Amino acid sequence: MMLSDDKVTHMTHVILKGLLDKGTIDITEDEGTVRRAMKRAIAAELKVGQDMDDAVRRKIASLSRHVAEGSPEWETLYAKYFREEEVRHGRAE
Repeated sequence: MMLSDDKVTHMTHVILKGLLDKGTIDITEDEGTVRRAMKRAIAAELKVGQDMDDAVRRKIASLSRHVAEGSPEWETLYAKYFREEEVRHGRAE
């Protein structure tokens, strides 16, 4: 699921404010620089997630039989293949 640029920007503001208010972090850079770095990291993670989703959907579509999206079988296959992608990308144990 891709998020709009505005939503990601809002998330960085909320996350950084929360971390600063709780004293969880101390930053040496200006907040704008930190938020931009956070935004790049979030975008990279979303891209990996989207790539994994695309790979899973291609794998299901390549099966010799048609599996209707949203069916219980499709959901089971999606979960199984997505888990395999997570392991392949080092996101799961």
